[in-house]
Amino acid sequence: MAGTGERVKLSKLADEAGVSLSTVSKVLNGRPDVSAPTRAKVEAILDRQGYERRAGLPNRGALIELVFPELETAWAMEIIRGVENIARANGLSIVLTESGDRHSPSSSWIDGVLRRRPVGVVLVFSDLAADAKAKLRSRAIPFVVIDPAGDPAADVPSVGSANWSGGLAATRHLLELGHTRIAAITGRDDMMCSFARLDGYRSAMNAAGVDIDESLVRFGNFQVDGGRAIALELLSREDRPTAIFAGSDLQALGVIEAARTLGLRVPDDLSIVGYDNLQLAQWSSPALTTVHQPLTAMAEEAARLVIRLSDSPPESIPRMDLATQLVVRESTAAPAA
Repeated sequence: MAGTGERVKLSKLADEAGVSLSTVSKVLNGRPDVSAPTRAKVEAILDRQGYERRAGLPNRGALIELVFPELETAWAMEIIRGVENIARANGLSIVLTESGDRHSPSSSWIDGVLRRRPVGVVLVFSDLAADAKAKLRSRAIPFVVIDPAGDPAADVPSVGSANWSGGLAATRHLLELGHTRIAAITGRDDMMCSFARLDGYRSAMNAAGVDIDESLVRFGNFQVDGGRAIALELLSREDRPTAIFAGSDLQALGVIEAARTLGLRVPDDLSIVGYDNLQLAQWSSPALTTVHQPLTAMAEEAARLVIRLSDSPPESIPRMDLATQLVVRESTAAPAA
């Protein structure tokens, strides 16, 4: 039951909005029987007054909301598996939502999550808009960003992985095999992880004293078609690379396809290292050497964190990066003599 001070504050908010106390309560609890203009007016006043609900209030749905920019990828399945593991262990269900792009969900998403009132939200984005964060916090709905594409704001809890170390390990492996003409196909040029993996590649090359041919460094899209298109160009050159570090397993599969199209054998004529270690990596032909990004473990940590935040506010904003690890399979070998 709300305390006296809270009831008085809500009464003042109701007076300012020109609505009843029960209407304010309905807005706070995400009830659908409030008109859109009234809801918007009440929420604007709640946000302006900085009203925050206490954690642990009743009427919270027994679910975790998981929000993606796109669901139809093998990468997304790893994230879903991790959140589902923790949700099941805690007697919770999952709501999957597809919204926005890699940077943030669309503005329409926030209304739905306020109605559903989940225990918390796990977002596969870089950040949230300030008004969306304020609305979630005013309803005591915690949120955590997983594998952020950019650098989240200082007030956003997040779980990621050591992308720089992964790029370093992948490139160092190729150097140790004897490759010096190594290309890098990273991800989109508006994503922090793309630059971090590329920085790891550059660090390994520089530490080995190997000059970097900038014409062999490309930004892709983390998808099969991106890897294939760029690899077809690079491998058609007279001075083609003998090895390629692809910034994702899907791009690496595109590189393998391009090599076959051009009559090149992997790894005899071309060594390839991917990134992510999706389940399909071990079943590719040849089996893909890749950097294991612990996607399932990252999702599990994010789900644990959002449940913990639903019980009590943190003393500081949690940030964690899980370790990556090179997995050597059959797509890499010493360069042909």
